[in-house]
Amino acid sequence: MALTFHKYHGAGNDFIIIDNRDGRFNASGMDNPKTISALCNRRLGIGADGLMTLSKAVGFDFRMRYYNSDGIEGSMCGNGGRCIAAFAEKKGIAGKKSRFLAIDGPHDTEVLEDNFPDFVVKLRMNDVLWPYHEEEGYHLDTGSPHLVIFEQNISGVNLMTQGRKLRYLDKFSPKGVNVNFAQLSDYEQISMRTYERGVEEETLACGTGAVAVAVAAYARGVKSPDNSYLLKTKGGELRVRFSPPGKNGSYFTDVWLTGPAKHVFSGELP
Repeated sequence: MALTFHKYHGAGNDFIIIDNRDGRFNASGMDNPKTISALCNRRLGIGADGLMTLSKAVGFDFRMRYYNSDGIEGSMCGNGGRCIAAFAEKKGIAGKKSRFLAIDGPHDTEVLEDNFPDFVVKLRMNDVLWPYHEEEGYHLDTGSPHLVIFEQNISGVNLMTQGRKLRYLDKFSPKGVNVNFAQLSDYEQISMRTYERGVEEETLACGTGAVAVAVAAYARGVKSPDNSYLLKTKGGELRVRFSPPGKNGSYFTDVWLTGPAKHVFSGELP
């Protein structure tokens, strides 16, 4: 029996989504790194930055499992979370508001617009600890580990060379780090590029990276009156809003990531 898949992207960050509530993806033996990597291959497969499965979870609308394009299960994916929420709403698995379980814990979502195949979705992220300012840049965890480096001209950055070098620094081993280069003038003008581990190249957008850049911008002294930041990626725009730490606090709370999600096509796997 064929297995249906769905291709979505969030600001150019693209994913294969499989409804695995019946467990067939696992039962078929397709849940292995070699197969997942082959499905994500852009020349020989469907092509994607990652693959997600949606399965049942007691007390939640669903469970999200995310695999990088190398076939290895990854950490939290912000754009993936927004896309799978749009998919769940469209399929009637969840309503416009949903609560799902991911590798880093529960997440709340809301589909703000549903003009199929186009959606606008906001996703609540976990609290974020004040970033460490290290020699290389700002280091923080937004569900996935990130390094944020501010540059005057990110278009001139050789991301494959510089990003890969930083991603594999011994201090970030064994799992490595996602590397973001950001260019800012104010909270509504932050451009960014991301070298993503597991994909091992530049992605058109990164949701957890957008949160990391916004938090790092605040730590750098770029303050927004309503704590809202507009991140401009190659694939589109993402908005991050949060409550900064209060006096004697160390965590950014009420962190929300908002942006577009789009259904691209669906198909079947034998």
